Amino acid sequence: MEFANKNILLVGASSGIGLATAQLLQKLNANLFTASRHLSPELAELNTTFIELDVTQPVGAALDGLPEVLHGVVYCPGSIKLRPFERIPADDFRADFELNVLGAVQILQATMKRLKKANGASVVLFSTVAADTGMAFHASIATAKAAVEGLTRALAAEYAASGIRINCVAPSLTNTPLAAALLSTPEKVEAGAKRHPLQRIGEPQDLAYMTTFLLSDHSAFITGQVHAVDGGMGRLK
Repeated sequence: MEFANKNILLVGASSGIGLATAQLLQKLNANLFTASRHLSPELAELNTTFIELDVTQPVGAALDGLPEVLHGVVYCPGSIKLRPFERIPADDFRADFELNVLGAVQILQATMKRLKKANGASVVLFSTVAADTGMAFHASIATAKAAVEGLTRALAAEYAASGIRINCVAPSLTNTPLAAALLSTPEKVEAGAKRHPLQRIGEPQDLAYMTTFLLSDHSAFITGQVHAVDGGMGRLK
């Protein structure tokens, strides 16, 4: 895969899956524009144009400096707040929806004209294995990510004629800072691995490879799909 002369916007690039994707895309010579609330030291080491951005606030003019043509957009901010349903306040449901769904809506509405000008662009959104596989204590995030999957299919249908492909990646438990509390001891890591048919948890690079494939011309005939990268958790016993 080669991304020379391709402009890619990566939102949520400061750590975890977003950072791993940025690192891989840089190796593939993409012209990277990264956005997040904070510039992490790891992201600062990469050759990207950084945009300070809080997706829970109006985007406004923050993206005005993007090039007139975008070949790809990746939106990967996420949240993990696991608790019993009866203890989840309505504000937590709203916060998860705002970050995962409305944030993506804002970014895509702000960049769609640029994507159309590419005459063949790709958008990658992120869901979770819990949106399709019922998991206890996941009510809030599963609800929000199920909406992301619906958004993926609706926009893929709406923009197919414009040459814009829109796909979604659904990971399971992945070794990122976001999941640190779930992987804080060797015992938790082992238990998490055993829940996967492949007997390990995900690594950020696993998701970066899938994301990069979906951005590339190698996936030119794929749109409107939710791609599980979950070690078999969602489909196998």
